[in-house]
Amino acid sequence: MNWQQLLTTKRFGMEQFHDDRNHQRTEYQRDYDRLIFSSPFRRLQNKTQVFPLPGSIFVHNRLTHSLEVSSVGRSLGEIVGSSLRKKYPDLPAHLEEISSIVSTACLAHDLGNPPFGHSGEKAISTYFSEGAGSEYHEKVEREGGRWSDFICFEGNANAIRLLMHQFRGRRKGGFALTYSTLASIVKYPFSSELSTGKNKFGFFQSEEPDYKSIAKELGIDCVSEDPLRFVRYPLVYLVEAADDICYQIMDIEDAHKLHIVTTEKAKELLLGFFNKEKQERRLQTLEKVGDVNEQISYLRASVIGELVQACANVFIENEETILNGKFNSTLIKEVPVLLDEAYKTCSDFAYKNIYRAKEVLDIELAGYRIIGFLLDKFVNAIENPNHAYSRLLLGRIPEQYEIDADTVYGRLQTVIDYVSGMTDIYALDLYRKITGMSIPNI
Repeated sequence: MNWQQLLTTKRFGMEQFHDDRNHQRTEYQRDYDRLIFSSPFRRLQNKTQVFPLPGSIFVHNRLTHSLEVSSVGRSLGEIVGSSLRKKYPDLPAHLEEISSIVSTACLAHDLGNPPFGHSGEKAISTYFSEGAGSEYHEKVEREGGRWSDFICFEGNANAIRLLMHQFRGRRKGGFALTYSTLASIVKYPFSSELSTGKNKFGFFQSEEPDYKSIAKELGIDCVSEDPLRFVRYPLVYLVEAADDICYQIMDIEDAHKLHIVTTEKAKELLLGFFNKEKQERRLQTLEKVGDVNEQISYLRASVIGELVQACANVFIENEETILNGKFNSTLIKEVPVLLDEAYKTCSDFAYKNIYRAKEVLDIELAGYRIIGFLLDKFVNAIENPNHAYSRLLLGRIPEQYEIDADTVYGRLQTVIDYVSGMTDIYALDLYRKITGMSIPNI
């Protein structure tokens, strides 16, 4: 792969309007603005990240997480873009715009996630693998549909569908983002047939032909045609690193605010990223700050700074391997030993003490119940549209969704499009109304 071909302003669905004219606002910056002002992005403010949505104490939701990942992604892109420009001073590629591409892809990386955090993804998958949705297995495959798209549902693949699919009444190309931005979002560039039950893949069967055309245009190497698999688009590594840095470190800060992690433990975990000399300097700074939340925020910011520089260095050092599609790791796993060990310590601690906390488990339990219920009701309705109750339910689905799709695969996707796009609050409210637990004021 080569940077000249990898970085293009060609827009998906608007190829006939492509030109190379210079605008005051670059095409990649337009991508960023397009996402910031979009409804799916705004809805992230009411979608759970890890902890239940805030009461008296503010913790991260999908929106604040995405904004922070975008900020870290921009920093990573700035360092890498600047380094590449020094290495290739005469290359007429948009190397200076790498930061814009990465920050935009970071904004979009969670757009396809359903309500109630990662439990929402599991709830959708298990509805089709273990629940009532399993009855459609044979019908989907008989029509040539890919059943693994449902039983291995993946938020990343759903984000690509949301951005590329022409929903009814919308323009061709969906959000009509640049090829480079779209490719940067596809974390796992292969079919769900290769997911091996891990719920990690990059595109549904419905978007596979479109991604193939983007990959061909950008010169992304194809590893296998059937099942379809590509090497990673290089900037995906930076998007992934930004996400890895943020969710791990910010979750510790959130857990501290919620008193799930003590101040002493939070400090211990975050100071572990520094050698003795750097630890001493940071401890001296902490003595000047009385507020314990500010102390943790300061350490968190310092850790992020260390990880950003380290991950950028890994990318720069392995640029040739990445361009050859031979880099088989993540940037965060290849940072220096001190940072790697501290990161693993945080990961192990978070899994045992944060992600299994009662508050987190409670939201997962609620998510399973609510999403499973909504899927069951709307799948039933869309497959039996002439029933009186079905007509009432289908009247709740906005016109943009294709409830009359020609195939079972398409109709099931329509229900998932609708349910996965809901916020936590909307899903809970609809659940209560359908069950009769809540009715409008009369």
